[in-house]
Amino acid sequence: MRTAQYPYSIPPEKGYTPPVDTNSEGEKEKGKPDDILWHPAFCNAIKLELGEYEKDLDFVFEHPLNTGPLKIDVLIIKKAKGVRIDKNIAEIFRGVNIIEYKSPSDHLSVRDFLKVYAYACLYASSEKDADITDMTLTFVESRHPRNLLDYLRKGRGCTVEKKRPGVYIVRGDPLPIQIIDNRELPDDENLWLKSLDNTLDIQGWRKMLAGIARMGKEPGLISAYLNAVMRANWESLREAYGMSEDIHVKGIKHTLEKIGILQDIEARIMAEAEARIMARAEAEIMAEAKANIMAEGENKILGLFRQGYTVEEVERMLAQSRAGNALPLGDQR
Repeated sequence: MRTAQYPYSIPPEKGYTPPVDTNSEGEKEKGKPDDILWHPAFCNAIKLELGEYEKDLDFVFEHPLNTGPLKIDVLIIKKAKGVRIDKNIAEIFRGVNIIEYKSPSDHLSVRDFLKVYAYACLYASSEKDADITDMTLTFVESRHPRNLLDYLRKGRGCTVEKKRPGVYIVRGDPLPIQIIDNRELPDDENLWLKSLDNTLDIQGWRKMLAGIARMGKEPGLISAYLNAVMRANWESLREAYGMSEDIHVKGIKHTLEKIGILQDIEARIMAEAEARIMARAEAEIMAEAKANIMAEGENKILGLFRQGYTVEEVERMLAQSRAGNALPLGDQR
């Protein structure tokens, strides 16, 4: 029997093995450790979003800077200078494109912006033939970065234009910069980034899983993505699964079966149900045992009073009982 510790996990032998998570220290400092591997999932998502240009781009994940611990989340390099990327999230792309990702439990701060800006300078100074005028910065998060946008406008004298839904272009800086709010992105154009969230509803599940089915790829190839989305939205998936007569839920189940993971999901749901039943049964048994013990103790105490013991004597004997001595059952004066 499988345990219900995690809602979904694809065996690594089926395909893609996710890299080590790079969730920021900021997420951990909040007292709510985010153990969902969002960053490997984002690596899957950005490759899916730009899949039609896969032959024209090199994707480098967790690119180290110099020999220290600093790493770029995602580095996308054009293989040929003249390649044009006609995608809403990549229209600003030049030769070297640095991408910083923040999970739904984190946020993009001014310090994050300055850190990634420094990454661009370090990259340009350390990589052979790197040209900072041929670089761009992209920041992706799941909320509107109001404080950062205020800083860019007031602190750096930049202008910010909402060029497309969810895509904010920063103008007035030597580096081309864009900020992407993935919750604002259109799901018909950015299904993978849009679904990389912890607020997926039934419609969202149906669209995302249908997209995987259309690809016709082995689920293991995007295992990091599926694991993150399912763990972050397990409650809504489990709730939807119980609505067996809903037409959208039927579509979800059909798609899960088509991509070969329906049995895994059903096993998790069954394991959780069994765990809840066992926990409830154990609680009932413990409550009944406690009630029996209390009733037995009350009968013994009443018996002592009937034998003529005073309140003080009974209290003394109770104290002795707590210390490990048995409560007297008969007259032991």
